[in-house]
Amino acid sequence: MCVWKSATCFGAILATTLSAEATETSIRPELRPDMRVHMPEPVSEADKTQSFQVWIKGFKQRTLQVGISQQTLDQAFQGVRYDPNVIERDRNQSEFTKTIWDYLDSAASDLRVSNGKVALGKHQSKLDAIEEEYGVDKDVIVAIWGLESAYGTFRGSNKIVQSLATLAYDGRRGKFFQTQLVAALRILQDGDTIPDEMTGSWAGAMGHTQFIPTSYLAHAVDFNGDGRRDIWSDDPSDALASTAAYLARHGWVTGQPWGVEVTLPEGFDYTLANRSITKTPEDWAVLGVVDVDGTAVPNHGDGSILLPAGSQGAAFMIFKNFEVIEHYNTADAYVIGVGHLSDRISGGKPIKTNWPRGDRALTLDERLELQKLLTAVGFSTLGIDGKIGPRTIAAVRGYQVYNKLVPDGYPSLVLLKRLRKL
Repeated sequence: MCVWKSATCFGAILATTLSAEATETSIRPELRPDMRVHMPEPVSEADKTQSFQVWIKGFKQRTLQVGISQQTLDQAFQGVRYDPNVIERDRNQSEFTKTIWDYLDSAASDLRVSNGKVALGKHQSKLDAIEEEYGVDKDVIVAIWGLESAYGTFRGSNKIVQSLATLAYDGRRGKFFQTQLVAALRILQDGDTIPDEMTGSWAGAMGHTQFIPTSYLAHAVDFNGDGRRDIWSDDPSDALASTAAYLARHGWVTGQPWGVEVTLPEGFDYTLANRSITKTPEDWAVLGVVDVDGTAVPNHGDGSILLPAGSQGAAFMIFKNFEVIEHYNTADAYVIGVGHLSDRISGGKPIKTNWPRGDRALTLDERLELQKLLTAVGFSTLGIDGKIGPRTIAAVRGYQVYNKLVPDGYPSLVLLKRLRKL
């Protein structure tokens, strides 16, 4: 058993930090916890401040034993204090999820598209060089930049060491944030930046494209050749190249789209709209699945059909690069947002199919309730966590098939109300 106070355990955590590939499934942490947690009794701010400083002292001693220098620690923790605003943000994340259409209205708004075109033009030469080096489409790199920091205009102003130390001390996800804090210290010790310039979001995401420290250590690159992997400065070269390197190392297929909007034929078998079912575009065309102009989708490789809003919304044929972008952020809405924004920046058209805008997204409590009710009637979601992932979608689809409903796997409010009546 690993005891945190021991140097052996701390070394194991540092080893995990330095092998981020093995521990990170996306570039940033998922901000909502899997389950509701019991909160401790309130503690006064004065007591927290004192306790936090005691924790820092112990943390420094343990960190010295695994190769972080005293000079790095002194510089990194100078002026660091317990930040209650960070804890408040962590505790009070919204229980509501945007619908896919609301998300895309913002992610690929006219303003974001036009700003993306400006950014692409302004940095054309460096983006061309990055695309040549890593094989990742520059439009996709710019789209990620646009969603993560509005093309560098909102990179976050929180001091990363202070935010991570506060979250590590807090303990709710202490092990994760301790790992990120050690990684941040290693970045400082390597000389890539200084504490005052190591800024980002309250949760520890940094720079133009919002890398967490472990992902930075594993994937950041010095593209402009100045000897530092600088993702924080006004020059976005290293950040954009690091994003391309990250995607390339996760298997980016050069020239392949993330996905293509398609039209499904009348009488389509919606059980085929499953990420685990892949076919060539030619085979999909035989089944009547074509692009929105009525022609077969070009042969980009095997693809699957995705219905982010069920049978009443847009359908997409998605390819391997969809999965690659998921490593950056696992949410389908985010991946579609990046993909569609990149399409628009490069001159593509808006999504053609109408969305069911009369629907609304389920709240966290409603998602939990849906999972409980599905499980209770024999369609187990294999866990009650409020996340609508493949298992919950499979359970929804199983219930729909059994009850002779359209088996699109869409967890709608209408479906929840039907289950409530059982």
